[in-house]
Amino acid sequence: MAKVLITSGPTREYLDPVRYLSNASSGRMGKALAEVFLRHGHQVFIVSGPVEIQYPAEAHVIPVVTTEEMLAECQKLFEQCDGLIGAAAPCDYRPANYSHEKLRKTGHSLAVQLVETPDILAILAEKKEHRWIVGFALETHDMHNRAMEKLRKKRCDLIVMNRPTAIGSSMTQVEIANSEGVILGHWTGSKETIAQRLYDIIAEKLLAKH
Repeated sequence: MAKVLITSGPTREYLDPVRYLSNASSGRMGKALAEVFLRHGHQVFIVSGPVEIQYPAEAHVIPVVTTEEMLAECQKLFEQCDGLIGAAAPCDYRPANYSHEKLRKTGHSLAVQLVETPDILAILAEKKEHRWIVGFALETHDMHNRAMEKLRKKRCDLIVMNRPTAIGSSMTQVEIANSEGVILGHWTGSKETIAQRLYDIIAEKLLAKH
């Protein structure tokens, strides 16, 4: 059976001790994927940002907060795993400067400079070797082209495409494509149902070959 690393949930990038950039990712997709992989006898590691859900007790869960922390934990685990599913929604940007004191109103506008955070999948893909990678691409426009660009850049074997309506919801609508851009499936339903569909594709296309 395979050892599978799943990233899940959002990350937070703090501006001061009480304010941060983040998103409404709930971790439900990561949880659903973990549950189906566990049901099929695989070993699951979850690196998750802050969420309110409870992950399966059988999974090895590593909680993190920032994107850099998520990357660091994934780097520790990736080489001992057979594959990675990047279901998390890490922040792409963080404030360039962190204030150790709470920022207070001054009566004037405040400009915040943002800098890019590390690209977790792209960095892990540099040491991909025999491992497989399944990426998620959440897009608002030109979904297919942007997803395929992400697949190539991050050396994904499969890419799951979804839209912002999936964030924080128990339902989702996804398409999954291979590295040639062929759509292997498209479904609408609960994240638990979609997770099983995705597992079936991953098992056929990736697990069977490893």
